[in-house]
Amino acid sequence: MKRFLGLAVLLSAHPAFAHHPGERIDEVMTEKEPAFEVTDRPSMPELNLEEPGGNVLHFDDLSDQVIVLSFVPTDCGGPCAEQQADLAGVQGQVNVSPMKEMVTFVTVHDSDSSIEVTWDEANWKLVIPSGEETTAAAADRFAALSSQGQDMPMVHVIDRNGRHAGIFHGADFQRANVTLYINQLINNAYAPKPPTEKGWWERLTGWL
Repeated sequence: MKRFLGLAVLLSAHPAFAHHPGERIDEVMTEKEPAFEVTDRPSMPELNLEEPGGNVLHFDDLSDQVIVLSFVPTDCGGPCAEQQADLAGVQGQVNVSPMKEMVTFVTVHDSDSSIEVTWDEANWKLVIPSGEETTAAAADRFAALSSQGQDMPMVHVIDRNGRHAGIFHGADFQRANVTLYINQLINNAYAPKPPTEKGWWERLTGWL
């Protein structure tokens, strides 16, 4: 019970979020969090990943989830370690609420690097790039979505159905702000709907 009260305190401490600003969540977060950058892209770059044991991670299988995606290249060192610690803290805040079932944290790393942070494996996936790709190359592809500097590691927040919603830069963000942003994506009545396959009539009339 105390855990749920803790999340309620977080929400009530941020009135703009407690009232679910809907389409204004990016605007509100931009005002509140200097490390946040809105992207609002309908899709994210291609990313082929493998879980331990060689199973392929299909993001389509997580289309009903908000995904918190981060990269830990081999030579990233302290900045990535600090960011992973903060993200694990965000996960701790998320997982004391029903959001635990609606959010997946994904950390991409190279097979010869290790993650020292303790995560809750219930909704965290540690994966490696498939084939010859490196984590650094994959991270650069995602970093290209940013209009800001690309020196610090980025946290990419993927909304349901693959929309690239925003980026949290470095590790100076407030954990509560990331948690509240995730909460708003989950509660957002304007969340993108999954694409629907056109029937023969729609395909025919589309040519007219």
